[in-house]
Amino acid sequence: MGSNGDITQMLVLAGAGDAAARQQLAAAIYADLRHIAHRQLAGQWREQTMGTTGLVHECYLRMSGAVAPNDRGHFFALASRVMRQVIVDYARERLAQKRGGGERALALDEVDAAELREAERYAALDDALGALMRLDERRARVVECRFFAGLTEEETAEAMQTSLRSVQRDWQLAREWLRAELEA
Repeated sequence: MGSNGDITQMLVLAGAGDAAARQQLAAAIYADLRHIAHRQLAGQWREQTMGTTGLVHECYLRMSGAVAPNDRGHFFALASRVMRQVIVDYARERLAQKRGGGERALALDEVDAAELREAERYAALDDALGALMRLDERRARVVECRFFAGLTEEETAEAMQTSLRSVQRDWQLAREWLRAELEA
């Protein structure tokens, strides 16, 4: 991912209205956003179902005009959360189509069973993460940074402004809690 200081500086300048910094920022983070998007889609969705580029563009659209991130870590944590929301929205839409969703019923050959299973898994993971968020927001944020954004433990600690040991402990406990929740 891009240089920590450079991206943070561009975020500050872009947030202050500097158009040139905004363009530089977009160019600097595009590859990183694609990496996060690819990571989120890997094993979850096939490229033809929801592409990396489409996910990055939808994320960028949803983030523009939203909360201004403080620094690089905060930016990528937000981007990861927005991408997860985009994927969950898509998954829930697919599941609604499967059930009719107020529309005409789809023929079996129009519905990819594997895609629907993935949509159900992703929706279940989102529900479990929402439950974890209500119980322990910090642990849920660690999951978002580590699993969805692909940040290292050190980057997660920096993004969350907490100690590395806290991130390690929260990551372990959150994974155990999510595993038990999803198996139940």
